[in-house]
Amino acid sequence: MTSTHKKAEATPFDGRHARSRSSRSKIVEAMLQLVGSGDVAPSAARVADIAGVGLRTVFRHFVDMDMLYREMSAVIEERVSPIIAEPLKGPNWKARMSEIADRRAIVFETILPFRISANLKRFQSSYLMQDYQRLLKAEIDGIEALLPGSVKEDIVGARGLNVILSFQTWRLLRHDQGLSTEEAGLVITRMLAEALQNLPDQ
Repeated sequence: MTSTHKKAEATPFDGRHARSRSSRSKIVEAMLQLVGSGDVAPSAARVADIAGVGLRTVFRHFVDMDMLYREMSAVIEERVSPIIAEPLKGPNWKARMSEIADRRAIVFETILPFRISANLKRFQSSYLMQDYQRLLKAEIDGIEALLPGSVKEDIVGARGLNVILSFQTWRLLRHDQGLSTEEAGLVITRMLAEALQNLPDQ
């Protein structure tokens, strides 16, 4: 068989495969668009409408909404990973805590609508509940890895830092109290500074 014939035979399959990838991308992008604009619990029908595909196409790519939430979470996590992974430069652990506060303000603001959406659904989804617990543990581990032994032994002080620098505190300030990003950042900065004053330097 000539290479021309092989190419001709492969083209229909390749075309269908490309269209399938395109449809999947459109569905994920529609989910991100809806949640990002404030629709924290979009229906599959609404996602299909925004993506410009049929409802059956949505469920052909994603067996259920749980799978679509997984895909959305993966995209958002990929967006913020470079910020999280960048090495801290502070000369001591207290300076690095302030760096983390500034960094988490950017990360938390980026993921805010998506985490709220996932948090609302986690009681109906074992995957989202596990993912919530994973992210919560990552937040805590990220703080505790930087704490000196004397601070780790101070359970109240260490847990207090975790609360101040948590996503839930950022969500409360931004979502529940309606503060601007600047105002929320100032609240976090002040709470953190006051907490650090009461903890040993090493």
